[in-house]
Amino acid sequence: MASHSPETDFELHVDPALRVALDASARWLDSLPSRPVRADVDTVAVVDALRAAGGADGGIPELGSPAADVVARLVDAVEPGLVATPGPRFYGWVIGGSLPSALAADWLTSAWDQNAGLVASSPAAAATEHVAAQWLLDVLALPRHATVGFVTGGNQANFSCLAAARHAVLRDHGWDVEARGLQGAPTVHVVASVERHATVDVALRYLGLGTATVHPVETDEQSRMRPDDLERVLAGLDGPIIVCSAAGNVNSGAFDDFAAVISIAHAKRAWVHVDGAFGLWAAASPHTRHLVDGVELADSWAADGHKTLNVPYDSGFAIITDPAAHTGALAATASYLSAAATAIRNPLDLVPEFSRRARGFATWAALAELGREGLRSLVEQLCERALQFADELAGIPGVEIENDVVFNQVMFRVDDDDERTRTVGEAVCAEGVAFMTPTTWKGRASMRVSVSNWSTSSVDVTASVDAVRRAVERVRVSSG
Repeated sequence: MASHSPETDFELHVDPALRVALDASARWLDSLPSRPVRADVDTVAVVDALRAAGGADGGIPELGSPAADVVARLVDAVEPGLVATPGPRFYGWVIGGSLPSALAADWLTSAWDQNAGLVASSPAAAATEHVAAQWLLDVLALPRHATVGFVTGGNQANFSCLAAARHAVLRDHGWDVEARGLQGAPTVHVVASVERHATVDVALRYLGLGTATVHPVETDEQSRMRPDDLERVLAGLDGPIIVCSAAGNVNSGAFDDFAAVISIAHAKRAWVHVDGAFGLWAAASPHTRHLVDGVELADSWAADGHKTLNVPYDSGFAIITDPAAHTGALAATASYLSAAATAIRNPLDLVPEFSRRARGFATWAALAELGREGLRSLVEQLCERALQFADELAGIPGVEIENDVVFNQVMFRVDDDDERTRTVGEAVCAEGVAFMTPTTWKGRASMRVSVSNWSTSSVDVTASVDAVRRAVERVRVSSG
């Protein structure tokens, strides 16, 4: 194999490599409506293929290769292990697809290769995030003075918001946590639903607040936080308090009663954070806006772009009403950073990262492609497809819809049996027509369908329900 010098040959190889990538991308996207949703091979097979595409012994090659050849070998090695998550019949883990404009903008993001941390390092990236943030606050009907950090997803959005919350509640009790740490600090009481999302717990671990000390609040039959139990829990607490609420339970899709929850929490001077990864987008449609009535009264909100908005990974939003708490918790300072005053604050002051990709381009593109009316239609379409799913699944004998379908989440059981429910789900995924994920809700095994993709049609839903019907029949026959 001939040696390759990137320093001297890059210009000769960049165009062919991008053309290979473009062709492979086009084939992949064109295949999504019809290809099996599951991967064709497992991880071991992909590892073997990647090693075979490298050096003679499976290690790193001794000599380099032309970029176009490398990209072609990468495609050949990994494509059989890809899951069609951007496709119309993928319903796992509340994962959306990618709108065409957002995908194209994401390609440009990599090509432009901007460091979005500083205004000085990319005025374009900073300006785009600034405008996209204003648009987000508008369509989500959140306070216009709130600051928005463009993070990787729900995990870092929750972390960033809870970091600001920790800063604010300790500041209000005379403690500078960024300077003094948590040793000797007043105890921060975190109050959250017993059914909170796992990323809230992860954020609490990162922040040194811990998970075992969370004061749990009971939920109702649809997984909404019970205001009466929240009041009971808060009655026994004094000092710094953070209350975590949810716009869209990860299983049932249910929304807390924000007006009641926030009123009760604020009466105790608590900071209220709302985990709204996919549910905050209910504000975009008059048909679902009632689900988030009062949510604008909270102090912070976490949202995902790669869920309901259908922006490529990685994309999340940490939205915070107290700019001083936001920057106080996350801002970075150093003598070599640009200190010049600008109309827009440095993006790195609003996120946990220092150097990072420019996430605002894809978000701006998605919102520009959709517009206010398109976003409304997208939200309503996802809800309509979820209701169709529930209606058609309920027509299969022995299939029970477990939740009230208020947004995009549908949960079902088969023959009121845990093992059979799980087996049917495995059979559906193995066939490849559709992909859905198992969960446990209220102590019972369930299958969860998350309708999150802009391209999911009524025909896709019916095809997916037919796959469930076939799986139910096969499982019943095999079990006698």
